[in-house]
Amino acid sequence: MEEKVWMVDEDYRREHGSENELIEAIGRSVGPNAYEGGLRVTLVESQRREWSSMRVANVIRERIGDIPAAEKLQVGGLGLWGMPVSIALKSDNLEQLRGAKGYLEDELKKMSELKDVSDNDPPGLREVRVKLNPKAQALGLTVSDVMGQVRSGFFGYEAQRILRGIDEVKIWVRFEEADRSSIRKMEQMRIRLADGRAIPLAELAEVSIRRGVSSVNHIDAQRVVKVEADIANSNESVPDLLERIDADILPGLMELYPDVRYDFEGQSRESGKTTGSMKSVFPVLFGMMFLLVVFSFRSFLQAVTVFVMIPFSLVGVVWGHFVQGYILSILSLFGVVALIGIVINDSLVFVNTFNGKLRDGMPFREAVFEVGINRFRPIILTSLTTIAGLGPLIFEQSRQAQFLTPMAISVAYGLLFGTMLTLAMLPAMLVILNRSKVFLQGLFTGVKPSPESVEPAVREGRPLS
Repeated sequence: MEEKVWMVDEDYRREHGSENELIEAIGRSVGPNAYEGGLRVTLVESQRREWSSMRVANVIRERIGDIPAAEKLQVGGLGLWGMPVSIALKSDNLEQLRGAKGYLEDELKKMSELKDVSDNDPPGLREVRVKLNPKAQALGLTVSDVMGQVRSGFFGYEAQRILRGIDEVKIWVRFEEADRSSIRKMEQMRIRLADGRAIPLAELAEVSIRRGVSSVNHIDAQRVVKVEADIANSNESVPDLLERIDADILPGLMELYPDVRYDFEGQSRESGKTTGSMKSVFPVLFGMMFLLVVFSFRSFLQAVTVFVMIPFSLVGVVWGHFVQGYILSILSLFGVVALIGIVINDSLVFVNTFNGKLRDGMPFREAVFEVGINRFRPIILTSLTTIAGLGPLIFEQSRQAQFLTPMAISVAYGLLFGTMLTLAMLPAMLVILNRSKVFLQGLFTGVKPSPESVEPAVREGRPLS
């Protein structure tokens, strides 16, 4: 496998020039068990290479191909929050659980969007199993009696302890190496009975070699097996893939294996925790923000007008991710939260200035026009400086920066759309709101009021009669 990895580096050099390297070093590791091992491939900095780490992993995986007799082969790093696709199958019926595991793995391998499908229930080490036959039982032997003699002969039996000065020396007795070198030798060993007779083990028991159990995992007191897979392309939407699996694969699994239940683990579970906490906290914070705006304007309808700008600003978030080639993620949602605060702040300043001009006695139409002219430069400069400040983070190619890029894209592109909405759509909505109030008040009173008289800022300034 190490040779295949270096061949990938040679292919990259031929494609992009011999002086451009892709791989700096490869480290080998074996363990913790003797049958496990891995390679740690160190890539050059992302600014100095044309391939993403995901593409490098895919090319290496393709070049390595299939490894004969390998039970698990994974190319790529394990994410901080687990694998993108991780499904926990739970059941007390071990037979159905392992059948469901095989069915799910076969179905996931058919999806071209996934790679390196594996599970955490691999077959264990080969073990020698001894099963007593009726003859052994008729002679009064138990499994404990037979296995105790087998262990003593092959592993050893402490026969004596002696003192040598201040040291205690243990003396162990066991078969010679030639007599414990094969299963055949084990079948020929003699088991001693209580009456002194010795009978070959082959006459008393059936000796076989089977796979043992490497691990036993439980969740909520039920046996569980995790089936995991990685995405083959970083642009794939993990939520969409999980939705497809939930709709197309898991119903068939439940029909074939009714005793099995499943849960989504890994990144899906961690993102679910985050979104769950946001669902409980964000509505409270959003409501508090709305009440603050209502108290500031002393107008419920003006506060609604300001908050209507938020959904339109999200259009910029979606387009920004599309233009930059990113998919929406949890970090994108964090950026949306920051964007909401900025958009509300710009709209708040605009409407507050508008209300101030109305209090000063300026006519409604002139107030809307003057506010648009006066606030144009501050809003544009604030937005441009914010977007320019986020620009280096958006276009940075380093791995550390790419982690925060979706959040910066949400703020920058959402603010770009939000600024245009604040300067163009918000004044139009204020005019529509004013005309609606003039029409409704004239409809109920029979007298058409002036545009200024229906505004809360003007009504507050009137003297008490």
